[in-house]
Amino acid sequence: MDADPIDVVTALIDGVTGRRWDELPDLYAQDAHVVHPMQLPVPEPIVGREGIRRHFARAAQLPLRMQARNVLVHRTADPEVVIAEFDYVGRVTTTGRSFDVRNIFVVRVRDGQIVESRDYANHAALAAAISGARG
Repeated sequence: MDADPIDVVTALIDGVTGRRWDELPDLYAQDAHVVHPMQLPVPEPIVGREGIRRHFARAAQLPLRMQARNVLVHRTADPEVVIAEFDYVGRVTTTGRSFDVRNIFVVRVRDGQIVESRDYANHAALAAAISGARG
């Protein structure tokens, strides 16, 4: 039996906050498609598990420690699609500067793997927290 979409998305959030970067790509299908619509200057889709692996390898280099708070995961009329609302609350490890970023993920899970995700997060707020570490 395939994993419930809510369990898959919860594992994703837990994996990010737990910094289990090497495990996270396995949550995605080989041909998964991920987009961060609020990414600046222009959203660049991440295509395929290998692209996702590279994305998480870059994330592993960021000086961030985070927890997920206020997590709500909603089922939709489509049994493959769930919507997750949560906050990443954390700090920049190089400076101790704190941040709180609200997120909404719209995720399609098929056969126990993420095949499509639109991750709405305030990338500018994260960049400002990190750039403050350099400034």
